[in-house]
Amino acid sequence: MSDRTGSKGLSRLADNGESGVSVEEVALITQSGPNREFRYARNTLINLVGFVTPMFVALLAIPALVTGLGTERFGVLTIAWAAIGYFTLFDLGLSRALTQLVAEQLGKGLDREVPATAWTALLLMLLLGVVGAVVMALSTPFLVHNVLEIPAVLQRETAQAFYLLALSLPAVISTAGLRGLLEANHNFGMVNAIRVPMGILMFVAPLMVLPFTRSLAVVIGALVLTRAVSWVLHLVLCLKALTGLRQGVRFERKLLGVLGRFGGWMTVNSISSTLMVYLDRFLIGSLLTMTAVAYYVTPYEAITKLWLVPGALLGVLFPAFAATYTRDPAHTVLLFDRAFRSVFLFLFPVVLAAVLFANEGLQWWLGQELAIEGAVVLQWLAVGVLINCLGMVPAAGLQAVGRPDITGKLSLVELPVYLVAVWQLVGLYGINGAAMAWTGRVAVDTLALCILADRQLSGGNVLLRRFVAIVVPSAAVLGLAAFGGDLLVRIWIFAGCMIAYAVGLPFVLSRRERRTLYGYLTLRRAELRSSG
Repeated sequence: MSDRTGSKGLSRLADNGESGVSVEEVALITQSGPNREFRYARNTLINLVGFVTPMFVALLAIPALVTGLGTERFGVLTIAWAAIGYFTLFDLGLSRALTQLVAEQLGKGLDREVPATAWTALLLMLLLGVVGAVVMALSTPFLVHNVLEIPAVLQRETAQAFYLLALSLPAVISTAGLRGLLEANHNFGMVNAIRVPMGILMFVAPLMVLPFTRSLAVVIGALVLTRAVSWVLHLVLCLKALTGLRQGVRFERKLLGVLGRFGGWMTVNSISSTLMVYLDRFLIGSLLTMTAVAYYVTPYEAITKLWLVPGALLGVLFPAFAATYTRDPAHTVLLFDRAFRSVFLFLFPVVLAAVLFANEGLQWWLGQELAIEGAVVLQWLAVGVLINCLGMVPAAGLQAVGRPDITGKLSLVELPVYLVAVWQLVGLYGINGAAMAWTGRVAVDTLALCILADRQLSGGNVLLRRFVAIVVPSAAVLGLAAFGGDLLVRIWIFAGCMIAYAVGLPFVLSRRERRTLYGYLTLRRAELRSSG
């Protein structure tokens, strides 16, 4: 049923007194805002499915790949997977810049400017891909023979595989730009219609090759082929969704400055953030042992999978932030606030469970030794991940409204301070100290981002107040949960917190949101009743 038909049906229900919803509430529900908000929720769910589905396929495929390829060839394959994932860093932030600019133009009704912006950015990304391919191809002999510990019998295969990866660079980088165009136009169904099968093929394509050959060149050639198919599909859907692109390729030199500034700061932010993610591992390895690195990285990699949740939501809201900021800043502030609360409501129960049952979870998953060493690390990191996921909202919002320089400068300031903190705390408390440093950094980062986003939006201290109202009591609850006693006591603590969570949930939603949700559910009930 269309939104218009649904609105008429609900109006009739209200007039007849069948639903308990007043005419005023019907008017509220049938405004574009609530419909738009439910569309955001639907697109977030689509994104989340698109992110998660390939992960489940990977869990099933990886054991078979290890057995079929052998550990050494599989090691090279993991490098190929990582390379394909990190190739998008070489777009120098242009894919995000393209999403922001096109979403802003569409929000202003400047549809005629979209083709020039899109083609200019895509041509630049294609050029960067070609340059990156040449650099990678030239450095392949050095990487294979001098940097990586590749057995002599596999060096030729590995070199051939790396040359194929280099060949795929232009397609991988420009695909990120094409995907950004679809996201700017809110075509998330199209994006995930490609993301899911292509993500699955990343693991299934090598399996399909194994009955015929174990050659790394052929296995990675299959991955490169999937990237080429993905590029073609993205291009076709972009031409379908944004018909102005069919008018011909256009290159506007005047856009280079805008794209370069935005992309440059996005690159600064990406590099600084990546360094902060990985340098703590090198410090642990240098100050302690490589075994300690494993004890730290394992819970880190597990709990940071929760990043998928704000990633799915903010992938949807990033173009919405950009589109609404120039014409309706008040609505942008509202979106910020709702995103902040949504991330918390979704993640808090998961994080609480991780804190309460860290030891049991790690012991069940990886054994008693890692549980003993990594349980406290997991507890600290779980609290940090919750705060960090909240901080992703103002970070994405600042970038979406055209201020990636703010997040870039903040990350540059944080980097040296964080490294000193890791050095000191690891020396004092071992890997637990590294987890403390990481959690402390993201707490300061999120607080700073909330303050800076409030200033940029001029909407009062909405995010700062929300940060204090959410993080302070949550951190207190999670801190107490970490000392919960034996298993039975912790189970009761979790049950009690979940009851309080359910009781308090309506108070986290605004009156308008409660009324909108109630009316929407009433409408859907009525539709099901009439269709049945």
